[in-house]
Amino acid sequence: MTTVPGVHRPGLPAKYLHVLSVGLQNTLVYRTNFLFRAAVGLVPLAATLFLWRSVYADQPPGGLIGAYTLAQMVSYYLVVTVVDSVTAVAEDDWQIAADIKDGAVSQFLLKPLDYLAYRFCLYLSGRVVYTGVALVPVACFLWSQREFLVGPAGAAGWALAAVSVMLAAVLQFLIAYTVALLAFWVLDVSTFIFIQFAFEYLASGHLFPLDILPPALHRALMWTPYPYLLYFPVEVSLGRLAGGDLGRGLAVQAGWVVLAFLLARFVWSRGLRRYTAVGG
Repeated sequence: MTTVPGVHRPGLPAKYLHVLSVGLQNTLVYRTNFLFRAAVGLVPLAATLFLWRSVYADQPPGGLIGAYTLAQMVSYYLVVTVVDSVTAVAEDDWQIAADIKDGAVSQFLLKPLDYLAYRFCLYLSGRVVYTGVALVPVACFLWSQREFLVGPAGAAGWALAAVSVMLAAVLQFLIAYTVALLAFWVLDVSTFIFIQFAFEYLASGHLFPLDILPPALHRALMWTPYPYLLYFPVEVSLGRLAGGDLGRGLAVQAGWVVLAFLLARFVWSRGLRRYTAVGG
């Protein structure tokens, strides 16, 4: 490859760090919106906690629903809020679909910049800013409920919880990315995005812990990627999994990340064939 004298060509890490830096600067513009969104998001959480307290009021002291005491159930929803703020996809899927629809991906075919890595850097920048801004109202709410908070035992438990949350974030992004790539074939991907969101919301443990479902349904769901977006990392963060169950769960979660990555690459390559055929 011929280089132009005097022109600096940034290396692989440098150019993606630059994308991350630009993403952080652009996302900071919306920090006030993020603050209000995080604060308002605590209202349904508070309503959910009041609802469960009413449910447990009919139970004897220390009574269980599923395998959860009242303190464990409240702690579950508190940790769900934290994990969701760290991993949730905001507008990334809509922006990816818009890039395809408007032809903006053409520039990435002419530059040494991988589109998946580019979008992942923007996703990370959005999560960093949102989590940092949301930390204030969420931390205040967690402090008010601190009597219910539990966590994994020991430094190793915290490290494995962090690994599980990071894997959940990558899996969350890859699923949204792949669904958005359907814009190569259809003009409007909104239906697919809403269907994916509905499945995720119901099957990821956002509404309730999945292990309070009938055992057969719970086992079936655990072989899908959705519990590993939220339910599994929350269970690890609560210290409810150990030994073989924890190891197998992390292996399955990592396996879904690898499969989602391979599927994203496959759909992108197939989509480019159609995109170049239509464009030229």
